[in-house]
Amino acid sequence: MAQDQLRSLRRLLTDRLGAHAAIFDGDTPPEERGRVRRSANLVLTNPDMLHLGILPNHRYWGRFLSNLRFVVVDEAHVYRGVFGSHVANVLRRLRRLCAHYGSDPRFALSSATIANAGDLARRLTGREPLVIDDDGSPSGGKHFAFWNPPIVDEERAERASPGSEAARLVETLVKQEVRTLAFVRTRRQAELVYVNVRNRLRQEAGGLDERVRPYRASYLPEDRRAVERGLADGSLSAVVATNALELGIDIGDLDATVLAGYPGSVASTWQQAGRSGRSQAGSLSVLIAQDNPLDQYLMRHPDFFFGSPHEHARIRPENPHVLGAHLLCAAYEKPIAPADAAYLPDGFEEAAHGLAQRGLLNRRDGLWRLSPAVDYPAQRVNIRSAWDEQYLAVEAESGRILERVEEYAAHSQLHPGAVYLHQGEPYVVEHLDFEAREAYLRPTDAPYYTETRELIDIRVVETLAAKVVRAGRVFLGEVEVSRAVVGYRRKDIYGRGDYGEERLDMPEQRFRTVGVWFDIPGASLSWALKERVDLAGGLHAMEHAAIGVLPLYALCDRNDVGGVSTALHPDTHGPAVFIYDGHPGGVGIAEHGYAVIADLWRATLDAVAECPCASGCPACIQSPKCGNNNHPLDKAVAVRFLRDLLRE
Repeated sequence: MAQDQLRSLRRLLTDRLGAHAAIFDGDTPPEERGRVRRSANLVLTNPDMLHLGILPNHRYWGRFLSNLRFVVVDEAHVYRGVFGSHVANVLRRLRRLCAHYGSDPRFALSSATIANAGDLARRLTGREPLVIDDDGSPSGGKHFAFWNPPIVDEERAERASPGSEAARLVETLVKQEVRTLAFVRTRRQAELVYVNVRNRLRQEAGGLDERVRPYRASYLPEDRRAVERGLADGSLSAVVATNALELGIDIGDLDATVLAGYPGSVASTWQQAGRSGRSQAGSLSVLIAQDNPLDQYLMRHPDFFFGSPHEHARIRPENPHVLGAHLLCAAYEKPIAPADAAYLPDGFEEAAHGLAQRGLLNRRDGLWRLSPAVDYPAQRVNIRSAWDEQYLAVEAESGRILERVEEYAAHSQLHPGAVYLHQGEPYVVEHLDFEAREAYLRPTDAPYYTETRELIDIRVVETLAAKVVRAGRVFLGEVEVSRAVVGYRRKDIYGRGDYGEERLDMPEQRFRTVGVWFDIPGASLSWALKERVDLAGGLHAMEHAAIGVLPLYALCDRNDVGGVSTALHPDTHGPAVFIYDGHPGGVGIAEHGYAVIADLWRATLDAVAECPCASGCPACIQSPKCGNNNHPLDKAVAVRFLRDLLRE
């Protein structure tokens, strides 16, 4: 995006004497970086480079920082969850250093439509914003279709894969010379859909298969630029991408966008759909539903998408796992003084004392200083994760590093036997070294991919809030989650069944986060015991469905939250359903779930009760991530419990 914005800026600045715009990011050659620092008065960068390269080396940027008047944060809605919590700390570190050099820049943030733009801006920058929310931008007419894949298994109400449906649709659009961008939900799906489309088009004359490419953020910069140029100049007819192309890179005028699965938020859906028809011409967007509660709810309630308010973006800059890391970075840049409370998030003093107990900070003369044992802390902070460590995916024969994977995801993506896709090529994991944090992979032609099975337990550490809503009691608090990957299943690439399941012996992972939990009314429990219905199955079904529809209310992905249900929890002394932030320290999702719990119960009831299946399916109560292979589950009991909670 920076390259695209630089071209536009240079056109705007051609008649401005002394105006020099330049990019300073990871792709900037070392020999050019000194020139940018010395002469540029408009710098395009990203949060990663600001955190890792500019702020720790602010002495080289003193002239620029002392004259800094405006900081423009584009696509602000992207800075949510863990990433947003990190970026908020980065921006506050920037404000702190600007004050050191005598400047006080204004911040301007642009965003897709979200429900809490002002609150997000306030929490990102630490300053009070003025919200401008009148949209006067021109746009062409758009046909927006909701596409629910056909049911392929009547008994289980199972639908066709959205990836295969997207591949068929992209193939048809390419043949009709309709320039298309297809968005998919995961890196693996980007590769699989691309391969599917390519193979379909190879049967046609004219080399149409050469006019389709995949795209994702982990590709090398030169590979990404080549795809972007191909879309812009028309040499490519279609690209299958992750949300890496959701943002405003100029990729020319496209005719259609295909969304294989709901992107997780109304804001992201409109962002992706808006990549077609940007020249005020008519365009087509197609949202293909997945077989999960959220997508199927929208297929049955399109009015929720087209008529309801947008979601809230949640961040938590004071998350101790995030804040502590940035305090070390701030102390490296300049000792932390009491006056820095004007810039740093709430709770920084408590976090600083915790770092001092670990020997990472020292307090002298009223200032927090970095311990001599800590060297360049920014290099150890991944601002896109709350997990401290990363694993390397290494090609076994050559020793070449393929990718870096955060610690939590490594257990499920790089376990022995896992099939890992890198740039369209499948690899199988031969060995995972937990001490070295390296996984060794070799190429494979296996016709399957892998899905893990996990066992999760949860304990209440501290209850922070409690309330009675309708007929249920709801709690918010700090919880400790333990998780172990215990096996994996090999599934056919084209959905033709399974190749079997393997057991794994992996170490347990533990982390503390924030969770919301609720019980069921006493009358519900009495009924369940009297009628001898499946109590655990009803709770489990509620948990799955509630997690599935929570993204209707908070800007998050289903993978950002986890859940546990039990008929008798040792900390609640009764039946309970837990939903927790899937990141250490939490990012505000559970708090929002606590605030809108009645709406969440209502949407969960609708998702389950309205599903046409007889006893539960992936569109309502089954989850592909369930560590218990979706057992036990009871749809009817879940509906009864939800109606009791809502007093219906």
